[in-house]
Amino acid sequence: MRVGACQTPEILGDVDAALRVVLDHARAPVDLLLFPECFLQGYLVTEQHVREQAFDLGSPEFAAVLERLAPVRPMLVLGMIERAGAAYYNTAVVVAGGRVVGRYRKTFLVEGERVFDAGDDYPVFECAGTRFGVNICYDAQFPEAAAGVAANGGQVLLVAAQNMMRRANAHRWQHRHNEIRARRARETGMWLVSADVTGERGDLRVGLGPTCVMNPAGEVVAQVPAGEAGMVIFDITVRR
Repeated sequence: MRVGACQTPEILGDVDAALRVVLDHARAPVDLLLFPECFLQGYLVTEQHVREQAFDLGSPEFAAVLERLAPVRPMLVLGMIERAGAAYYNTAVVVAGGRVVGRYRKTFLVEGERVFDAGDDYPVFECAGTRFGVNICYDAQFPEAAAGVAANGGQVLLVAAQNMMRRANAHRWQHRHNEIRARRARETGMWLVSADVTGERGDLRVGLGPTCVMNPAGEVVAQVPAGEAGMVIFDITVRR
């Protein structure tokens, strides 16, 4: 499976702009494209932003989004804010040919994410003969989230992240993200692919990544440079 992991600028509350970024990256010759956490509407976990920006996956509004994505050849794993009835989820939706293949809802929520409900399952999907599942950002700190994907037959773990952090924290955590993810790769024997944001939010916050590919030994085999927008492309070969 040839995977592309996208390290993108943060886009808040502008779905059209986010879709333009997706369509631009989708020109790459890959089987699957991974985008950051809540990328479609932007990761801003105020109650107002979440309620105003959320999409029901079965709604006409989201059908219009899917129509824009219909010409895209790669399978997409796209972070978004999902509404389902009265609940809201931090979701990664899997899209192929303009249709929803499935979704993963973030299981482990940080203190500031109380506007969301937690997910409770670890679905596995297939692309180019390779089985993959998803964790979202903070999930990666918990072995059971990666283990849930592995237990369901996952061979590759995709981690959609959004580490637009206060400057001091961003630099302190810059290398710790990969240290934590490497543990998950080694524990499960899965490949791991992460996608994150970059750039600045005002004077206080900065996104450095990292967006990378790790082998099952937890070694980084490809990575977008810290603080730069870009995409890493890598051919993942798994044991059959």
